[in-house]
Amino acid sequence: MEQDSTAEQRSLLADQTYETLKLAVLRNELPPGTSLSVPELARQLKVSRSPVREAVLRLIHDGLATQAMYRGAEVSRVDVEDLRQLYVVREALEGVAARLATEHLDSSHLEVLKEIVADHEVVVQAGADNAAHIELDMRFHREIRDLAGNPHLSFALEPIVGRSHIALHSLWRSPEAPRLALDEHRLILDAMIAGDADAAEAAAQRHVARLRVRLARAVPAGTEPVKHRLRPQLSHLA
Repeated sequence: MEQDSTAEQRSLLADQTYETLKLAVLRNELPPGTSLSVPELARQLKVSRSPVREAVLRLIHDGLATQAMYRGAEVSRVDVEDLRQLYVVREALEGVAARLATEHLDSSHLEVLKEIVADHEVVVQAGADNAAHIELDMRFHREIRDLAGNPHLSFALEPIVGRSHIALHSLWRSPEAPRLALDEHRLILDAMIAGDADAAEAAAQRHVARLRVRLARAVPAGTEPVKHRLRPQLSHLA
């Protein structure tokens, strides 16, 4: 029993460390190109190296980090051509997710989606920061993926979505981008409510295609972020 308890505690610590680092990446507190040094992260988070090592491996799986030759793991960098190719694939897969989600939509999931859209409307009107927009954007798409109920689709989409969301800090620089994204989410949801799987798929594909165009305009071609030091306040996230 004691061994089981110890194993559960280790698993919980690994999960908490992963969520802490994932949040730091998505909030741009660990910007693209930042070195994910296991010893340094363990020191700042005041945990052992083992949960940090596991968390970094999960970030790599999610597409939020990469294993760079001679440099070790680092937060995935924003590369316009790579993003273009990612979004081409994501466009097709998000369309499939919206189609399947429409077929599985019920009252409880509908209320969740409506709540996310309503929360995003509040955030847009309040002129909130990038982190709030990104969190709600992720929640909307994640809810649709979960509702689709296809584990193979989720497995294929997760790393693509992770990589693409890193670039959203560049996307939201445009003042009209949050409103455009929210309006496109509404079109997807309206099609789902109408029970029109074809329209939902088309709306989701158009949304991702337009995101791809806006990202290409927001991120200068050939620009690669410089490496940042880890922010001291990361330790307060633990």
